[in-house]
Amino acid sequence: MTHTPRLVLVGRFGAPQGVRGEIRIKSYTADPLAIGDYGPLSDETGARTFEIERLRPLKEDMVVAKVKGLFDRDAAGVLTGASLFVAREKLPPPDEDEFYIADLVGLAAVSPEREQIGVVKNVLNFGAGDILEIAPTAGETLMLPFTKEVAPSIDFAAGRIIVVRPAETE
Repeated sequence: MTHTPRLVLVGRFGAPQGVRGEIRIKSYTADPLAIGDYGPLSDETGARTFEIERLRPLKEDMVVAKVKGLFDRDAAGVLTGASLFVAREKLPPPDEDEFYIADLVGLAAVSPEREQIGVVKNVLNFGAGDILEIAPTAGETLMLPFTKEVAPSIDFAAGRIIVVRPAETE
């Protein structure tokens, strides 16, 4: 059985920049230029890789990249909108009380009494804070704020997150 690495979204290709194959990248890394530090990036399947030859800042979270194999505007344009991923193990460990979504997805969501609630499906953010999306063992999907009050404990070794459901969601 082959091991499929967990992939973390680190950026997205934007529009071509100029006529010599450069392309804009919206970087989701804390330092936008760090997107070039992880080696080749891949698409979401891991089948197609992109090797960044050089980067320069454009503005805020946007950089301009020269990607190996892109020689003109048309070749760069084909990649517009494509997401860029890196294997989770290539990323640095998160700081205390910080998490990679890839580390949270798949954790068992259990009550403080260790009763199964469901499985973490995703972590979403619509602008007002992070939300845990939990696929329950029965019933509708749960959307709970990802706060210390709701998720007071995460045990990666045991593969679980303690979830204290707010009274209105029970």
